[in-house]
Amino acid sequence: MTTPDADELRRRTQDLLAAHPPAATDRTDFLKARFDAGLAWVHYPAGLGGLDAPRSLQPVVDAALAAAGAPDNDPRRIGIGLGMAAPTILGYGTDEQKRRFLRPLWVGEEVWCQLFSEPGAGSDLAALGTRAVRDGEDWVVDGQKVWTSSAHLARWAILIARTDPDQPKHRGISYFICDMTDPGVEVRPLRQITGEAEFNEVFLTGVRIPDSRRLGPVGEGWKVARTTLMNERVSIGGARIPREGGMIGPVARTWRARPELRTHDLHQRLLTLWVEAEVARLTGTRLRQQLVAGQPGPEGSGMKLAFARLNQEISGLEVELLGQEGLLYSDWTMRRPELVDFTGRDAGYRYLRSKGNSIEGGTSEVLLNIVAERVLGLPAEPRNDKDVAWKDLAR
Repeated sequence: MTTPDADELRRRTQDLLAAHPPAATDRTDFLKARFDAGLAWVHYPAGLGGLDAPRSLQPVVDAALAAAGAPDNDPRRIGIGLGMAAPTILGYGTDEQKRRFLRPLWVGEEVWCQLFSEPGAGSDLAALGTRAVRDGEDWVVDGQKVWTSSAHLARWAILIARTDPDQPKHRGISYFICDMTDPGVEVRPLRQITGEAEFNEVFLTGVRIPDSRRLGPVGEGWKVARTTLMNERVSIGGARIPREGGMIGPVARTWRARPELRTHDLHQRLLTLWVEAEVARLTGTRLRQQLVAGQPGPEGSGMKLAFARLNQEISGLEVELLGQEGLLYSDWTMRRPELVDFTGRDAGYRYLRSKGNSIEGGTSEVLLNIVAERVLGLPAEPRNDKDVAWKDLAR
């Protein structure tokens, strides 16, 4: 099979639209047909939603489908599945796992969440204490996870657990796919400063996971998890947005519409942040182009760092620009949203929600270390726990 070019992808897209007119086709049926036609993510293998085409050609398909009014798969609602679970399953899953999980994941029939962080293992994720003990063909899992976005909606979770406490903390970890509907899985909401409970804590008590739902070899879960984490940072910090997309958009629109709010100082700060936001957007475009050649590298950590800092500075400027209006907050009603919306609602919401950007997806402090060591080549911080068995570490 020859590698499809842009013209071939346009032809296949038109064939899809002719066979399944968006106006007359059920949304889910259309998305399934798109996946089966290899037009979901064109760089994935044939039969798994792709055509082994260059990743750079995906916009050709997306633009043609958008022009025809075709539905999308609501990527904000299923971002964890698309940005983290899918590339990890593709990289480490068995053929059976890929066939079982990728299609309903992409279509949006099954929502995913991420069971990584723990109360005692956040920034130092490798110190996690959730245990998975082998029992015949199953693993029995006990522990607690925290900061789990969309756990209240998810059918599946990507989970890392300690399978050998006699190994140092970065070893003896294994990676699993957990069914969130299984007995022993309890999800509790974590109410945030915004009033919402977008995050959750998850308690795992005697949860049985078949060995057939393990990703990668036993004891090599940290290697698998690094693939997930690198993709996570790219999906958060390197998302495709138009000029004045993201957090800079609302404040720029307010500046143009409300001249009575302007001051010289605010003008200078807005110009600086506008330029920085545009630089970050273009850097994200370059990063996505680099992905064509392979897996994401540590550069994604730099993008996620910039994303967090800019969001916090821009939202702070917006609140200051609005003066007394910026101090208002529309609604602290407890709700459990179906998607993560960094820029939604009003200025007060954006200001409060952005505070989490420097924590979620890897704290800014950890990402600074990654950039220093893996991008700039600086010496690693000294660690005295590298070769110590996890069970012997002070906790």
